[in-house]
Amino acid sequence: MDFRILGLDSPLFTTLNQMIDNSEDSADHSKSINAPTRTYVRDAKAMAATPADVKEYPNSYVFIIDMPGLKSGDIKVQVEDDNVLLISGERKREEEKEGAKYVRMERRVGKFMRKFVLPENANTDAISAVCQDGVLTVTVQKLPPPEPKKPKTIEVKIA
Repeated sequence: MDFRILGLDSPLFTTLNQMIDNSEDSADHSKSINAPTRTYVRDAKAMAATPADVKEYPNSYVFIIDMPGLKSGDIKVQVEDDNVLLISGERKREEEKEGAKYVRMERRVGKFMRKFVLPENANTDAISAVCQDGVLTVTVQKLPPPEPKKPKTIEVKIA
């Protein structure tokens, strides 16, 4: 697929497209042991095409991603490996109605994904996600700071 049609002609997409074409063209896959897998390339494209803003507040971290036209069922928010926030989903192409055809198609369709490694003080049990007006806001609360340890006093006995 030529991504320039979709307006995705950045060097990253060009390189990924060449890697896919090269892996499809080579009949002997044993030669391309170090080449990235098709899944890796697909995930890299999905991540590169999903921009996000991340804010830190005194009590939380907030992740903001534009999701115009998506329903809540099309978006998944998960925590992997106890510290990786995974936001993923899929924007499906609208079904063509009788007598209508696309003259130009610029809006992105397909899978999207972002992964964020959460800091140690992120409370993965206190995560909320709200999608309003096409903007997904994921809030991860921070754990309270640990109590400073008080010095332990040891009684000295006289022998």
